[in-house]
Amino acid sequence: MTPKRMMLAFMALGVLLPLAACGTAESTSSGFRKNYVVARSALEGGEYGQANRQYARLMSSAGPFLPRIQLEYAHSLLRAGNYAQAAQMAEAMSMASDGAASAAALAVAATARHELGLEALAEGKTQAGKMHLEHAQASMAQVLSTHPELDPLGSLAGRQASIAVRLKAL
Repeated sequence: MTPKRMMLAFMALGVLLPLAACGTAESTSSGFRKNYVVARSALEGGEYGQANRQYARLMSSAGPFLPRIQLEYAHSLLRAGNYAQAAQMAEAMSMASDGAASAAALAVAATARHELGLEALAEGKTQAGKMHLEHAQASMAQVLSTHPELDPLGSLAGRQASIAVRLKAL
């Protein structure tokens, strides 16, 4: 299982366990659960457009699950290549939450900023690229120092090292 899939599986478990405790007699709960499974399956299956649409619909009825749905939506935006939107959403989530939830959102934001930096550099926009990479590096450092358990296989640390190499070359 890849690090991305492992992180997704843990995130899904965090949502599905509380959802499983909801009474199945309530059609709202059942409908939410069904739509969540569709969104989650689309995300895991690489169908990011469908996942983005489903997560966007879920947010209005997510109730106490809203932070989790927003995080998965930001992750889906990231995987779809909507880096600016993913960074914006994840950074806002990081500031609005604390602890591991804030760090998880910050990791998504840092990854999106890294990708934005690489895009800017590829377009010859050195200053913009450097700015995004520095932002990504600082965010990734914060995640790794405060919540190293979010990087059990070292993929975040590997991304941080890649960012450092790129910045040194600028």
